[in-house]
Amino acid sequence: MLTTAVQFSAPRTVELIDIELTSPTEGQALVRTLYSGISGGTEMLAYRGEIDPALPLDETLGALSGTFSWPFRYGYSVVGRIEESSCFLSPGSTVFCFHPHQAHVVAEGTEIIEVEGLEPRLATLLPLVETALQISLDAGPVAHQQVVVLGLGAVGILAGALLGLAGAAVLGSDPLPWRRDVAESFSVSSVDPAELPAQVADLTEGRGVPLVVEASGSPAALSAVLELTAHEGMVLVASWFGTKPVSLPLGAAFHRRRLTLRSTQVSTIPARLTPAWTRKRRLETALNLMRELPLQRLATHEFPLSQVSTAFSAVDSPSDGLIHAAIGYQEV
Repeated sequence: MLTTAVQFSAPRTVELIDIELTSPTEGQALVRTLYSGISGGTEMLAYRGEIDPALPLDETLGALSGTFSWPFRYGYSVVGRIEESSCFLSPGSTVFCFHPHQAHVVAEGTEIIEVEGLEPRLATLLPLVETALQISLDAGPVAHQQVVVLGLGAVGILAGALLGLAGAAVLGSDPLPWRRDVAESFSVSSVDPAELPAQVADLTEGRGVPLVVEASGSPAALSAVLELTAHEGMVLVASWFGTKPVSLPLGAAFHRRRLTLRSTQVSTIPARLTPAWTRKRRLETALNLMRELPLQRLATHEFPLSQVSTAFSAVDSPSDGLIHAAIGYQEV
């Protein structure tokens, strides 16, 4: 059968193409897509052409083979219903797949995640909740500590919320007022970046915070947070900057305060956590969290598949009020 897929054809250019699918074989299922989510982080780097074209799309996901060399298909958040099944899953089941934007998907049953009971549009946020959960795990014990989250896109808001649930006092920062407003509904207090240094100094009596989570995607913002970090504190970098150069002042606060700069990434479980955590447990925990968090506040925009170019442009801008956007496939 033929189905419609989204192709990244050139910097800031996406288009619809027809591709051929084979019928599901033993152990597979055919999924009709209801929604696919657009990531404001990695996916925007791919959209803008800010990733090394020789880099593999994702070595941990079977549906993302190939590289970021034009043209390519990308995306990792498809929610739909099973139409045909040759595996343990029943037709009609609502499921999630780590798969590029596509109207129909043939996937291995072992790679399909049931999301019954979750609203399909909200289920597209699963990868972002799992990413935020990994950030909170990488942060370590935070109870009774003041922490800063820099950048209040969907991942930043969710990370702030989970750090708060772990007992931290969380202060978020973002230049966009609607992001700060939504963060407040996740119990994350927030300020404009211009107010952040004074607020941190006031809250910590000038000591700085032991943890900063950087989720802004801005190299300049990352550079500025070193001055906010307490002696022997840590800056946990959630952003992937792609090919954008990052210049850091490592001769002042970083050196004298013995600061740690560390990345956090969802594709793997860090070695120190493997005695207690597996990818399966992390995914199950993220699914449980999705039933507790006010995710509808993040699901701000929806575009039909025919307007996919408008959708990506809106996320790239970003449009007023936008936190997370999804593509709807009802017209297909």
